[in-house]
Amino acid sequence: MNSPPAYPGIRISGCRALGAEGSSNAESLDRLLPPVGAGRSPRKRTTSQCKSEPPLLRTSKRTIYTAGRPPWYNEHGTQSKEAFAIGLGGGSASGKTTVARMIIEALDVPWVVLLSMDSFYKVLTEQQQEQAAHNNFNFDHPDAFDFDLIISTLKKLKQGKSVKVPIYDFTTHSRKKDWKTLYGANVIIFEGIMAFADKTLLELLDMKIFVDTDSDIRLVRRLRRDISERGRDIEGVIKQYNKFVKPAFDQYIQPTMRLADIVVPRGSGNTVAIDLIVQHVHSQLEERELSVRAALASAHQCHPLPRTLSVLKSTPQVRGMHTIIRDKETSRDEFIFYSKRLMRLLIEHALSFLPFQDCVVQTPQGQDYAGKCYAGKQITGVSILRAGETMEPALRAVCKDVRIGTILIQTNQLTGEPELHYLRLPKDISDDHVILMDCTVSTGAAAMMAVRVLLDHDVPEDKIFLLSLLMAEMGVHSVAYAFPRVRIITTAVDKRVNDLFRIIPGIGNFGDRYFGTDAVPDGSDEEEPYTG
Repeated sequence: MNSPPAYPGIRISGCRALGAEGSSNAESLDRLLPPVGAGRSPRKRTTSQCKSEPPLLRTSKRTIYTAGRPPWYNEHGTQSKEAFAIGLGGGSASGKTTVARMIIEALDVPWVVLLSMDSFYKVLTEQQQEQAAHNNFNFDHPDAFDFDLIISTLKKLKQGKSVKVPIYDFTTHSRKKDWKTLYGANVIIFEGIMAFADKTLLELLDMKIFVDTDSDIRLVRRLRRDISERGRDIEGVIKQYNKFVKPAFDQYIQPTMRLADIVVPRGSGNTVAIDLIVQHVHSQLEERELSVRAALASAHQCHPLPRTLSVLKSTPQVRGMHTIIRDKETSRDEFIFYSKRLMRLLIEHALSFLPFQDCVVQTPQGQDYAGKCYAGKQITGVSILRAGETMEPALRAVCKDVRIGTILIQTNQLTGEPELHYLRLPKDISDDHVILMDCTVSTGAAAMMAVRVLLDHDVPEDKIFLLSLLMAEMGVHSVAYAFPRVRIITTAVDKRVNDLFRIIPGIGNFGDRYFGTDAVPDGSDEEEPYTG
């Protein structure tokens, strides 16, 4: 039996909150709201930003978020809590999307996904296409939506997975060939006219909001939208409204208002309601915050090194190159030269763990040669920025036409936790063997996050190869414990990590030494500003 909603029967209007039976519940609910004119106490931030400015950079072509996504998994590598899902229901043109965007803006956190029910209209038959062209198809009936796809998509998003969402063309009443990829949701806002029309879908929503807007306002908005944005004529819009939209609202949509935790009259004009919603979501995000790095420092560190670890044989040549790059007096040119040599040896060594199968070719002399060929579909390299990208040339030199992706992970200087800031992965990466590259791994926190990202994009764990020039035993144990089927490959493993989580004896700050940037005062081993 489901527990009662968190906000039973609450209807928020203007600066007061009224219960379903009238003003009797107003006094108790008023305690949840700040007094009019009162200053607000500072809210604990859920991102690495501590400034009041939005955590993003706007360029002429795109928006880049500068606040990161904190760990959504524990030291075992598994998701501990699902993403928080908000359902926004209401009539057509009631302002659901506008309310959703206002919530996103007020939340001021970048990892929020807006999922629209409009993307999930079913593919129409030829007969239905003909009806739609003459405004005779009912797009406001529950049967018009692909609820199975909606539910599976929302489930995957709540589980932290990457999903593909169809793109619907309202002009042609059809799905486009391209799909939109969504990933990284700490908060999911799902909006649509039938958001509360399916029992299974309702169970996935942690908070249900109904946007209640006057019918005349909704009709005017629908006329403006359908004529200007969807190429309809005024006669067709009114015909469709009277024949399908209004009856569907009365029969299917308005009755779902009773299922809502919060009813918001006047939509986007009700800033009090939006502020209350935002406060609650912030409290939910704070409850979901995890401390991964501290747990890694104390867990499973006395165990023997795992069998999934492979260390390049320490020949006099390898040992000599390590001596050069570890020497603090080594010039930048020599550091780069010998680092590249080690990278090439490391990648060649890693390729020997890929699956191969028997094959026969014919030599120029007309003779058969029984050899081996790669048994997988494709190899993809993924570098953890910025130091990891220095390994890309070595990978390209030995893997022809290899695809490359990137992941940016930085350390939150207040919490010490890794945060995901950016990723760009090739399409259909789930079919590939993935070589994940970083130059140094100390605690394993950043490497774990990168592996978790790949798993969320459906890359099988046993197809992930983590490559690093230098690792600490702590990092090896952390990754191997969380992901026991990931192959870990390095040229050397150092035993200790100091109180600042730096590898000892270590190699210094690889990125600073390679790129010639200023070193940090404490001589850290890890790429700044993340320590992995």
